[in-house]
Formats: sequence, structure tokens, C-alpha cells
Amino acid sequence: MAKVITNTLKKLRFFNNEMTQQELASAIGVSRQTVVAIEKGKYSPSLEVAFKIADVLDVTIVDIFQYR
Repeated sequence: MAKVITNTLKKLRFFNNEMTQQELASAIGVSRQTVVAIEKGKYSPSLEVAFKIADVLDVTIVDIFQYR
């Protein structure tokens, strides 16, 4: 069975003062549509964007993304 990257981005945004997709997108320098695609698992962010997301949410990359 092929492994896929999953994420908990939506949940982590909610627990971070209910941050909107647009607020996260602005903070990391991408479009809201990119955040939507990442949350839905339709797009895997670059390592740089993944680190930016983790930094903004004050968590580790492993807290956000899983490879299963």
C-alpha cells in the first residue's frame, strides 16, 4: 500500500485562536487556495513552507504532517 502525507493543519489552526486560512496564508506568504489544498491533502508544501507553517503555529513539522 502506498504511503501518503496527511496533516492536522485545520485542527491546529482552530486551536491557534481559530486562525483563518487567509490569516495563515498571509503569515507564510502563500495564497488561501494553497492552504486549502494543503489541508485537503491535494498539495504537499515545500519544506520551506512546512517550516513556516510550523513556526507560525508554534509546533513542529511532525505535529502537522504525518507520512503513513
